[in-house]
Amino acid sequence: MSEFVVSKASNLAKYLELPQKGKVIAEYVWIDGSNGLRTKGRTLDKKPESVDELPEWNFDGSSTEQAPGHDSDVYLRPVAIYDDPFRRGDNIIVLAECWNADGTPNKKNHRYACNKLMEAHKDADTWFGIEQEYTLFDEYGSPYGWPKGGFPGPQGPYYCGVGTGKVYARDVIEAHYRACLYAGINISGINAEVMPSQWEFQVGPSAGIAMGDELWMARYLLERVAEEFGVKVSFHPKPLSEGDWNGAGCHTNVSTAPMREKGGMKDIEAAIEKLSKRHAEHIGVYGEDNDKRLTGKHETASIANFSYGVANRGCSVRIPRPVAKVGYGYFEDRRPASNIDPYLVTGIMVETICGAIPEVDMVKEAVRE
Repeated sequence: MSEFVVSKASNLAKYLELPQKGKVIAEYVWIDGSNGLRTKGRTLDKKPESVDELPEWNFDGSSTEQAPGHDSDVYLRPVAIYDDPFRRGDNIIVLAECWNADGTPNKKNHRYACNKLMEAHKDADTWFGIEQEYTLFDEYGSPYGWPKGGFPGPQGPYYCGVGTGKVYARDVIEAHYRACLYAGINISGINAEVMPSQWEFQVGPSAGIAMGDELWMARYLLERVAEEFGVKVSFHPKPLSEGDWNGAGCHTNVSTAPMREKGGMKDIEAAIEKLSKRHAEHIGVYGEDNDKRLTGKHETASIANFSYGVANRGCSVRIPRPVAKVGYGYFEDRRPASNIDPYLVTGIMVETICGAIPEVDMVKEAVRE
């Protein structure tokens, strides 16, 4: 960590100790027009008990690729509250949906359509667990900790590794882990990944719309923590095009209530059969530049074909060996890229395995302007 970053963190700590005179800071977070995150804070007179007590807000959508300059106001409607691990105390972070002035959801507000599907099929009690892979870079754009102008040793010792030369930026990862737990995110674990400076965190199991909410908030917390350390986060599915390195995915684990019950394997297999018939539709919402990752190499299936198998990480869909052994549980869709919008992925998953509804088409939703 550079001396500047250390000094900045030390100075910030001093200001965080100052009293707030009974006021609460609410940091509003939203998804922008390029699938990134934006944020701004406002002062409240007290900590709200629910999202219903939070004020609607707005922002300049012409500066976030979400509105034209002549009609630039986009509304922020709060949907979830989290404890703020940075300011602490009664301060909060607010996840908000984006809405246009005419009362329609903004083009990147895929949460609205996803939630309609979740509500329509709430009896299925669909659970998700998403494994978010990401890569860390230094302030100059090189993979964090890698030798300048060169490469570390080949893949092998880095996955779930321990020790200098095998693991990079563990301090960032530990800080993020604790921040998620403090905020109330249902983060279930972390591990170093196959490529050095690549990591993964897992969120879930989370039911319905909560999966997308919690993953987006966990991403925000990661970006915010990394900012404190002077480290950049990349969610690109193939962050390094040269060399024999793994890409980054967002493996999505899925189960409905019948799948989790004894004899649920038949429901898992029925769901996989439905997925096989909509392979192209799912790939269409499974992240940009995913073709660079789904090559049939580096623990991926080919983007061109659908496949599944037990304990096979080279398939589109994997049935975990323990699930196959007991005959019920969940399945893992390994196709989603690390830069997915989780609302699109969980939405199309429910649409495919539980059934479409008239007012929502997740494939069209993905390209809605």
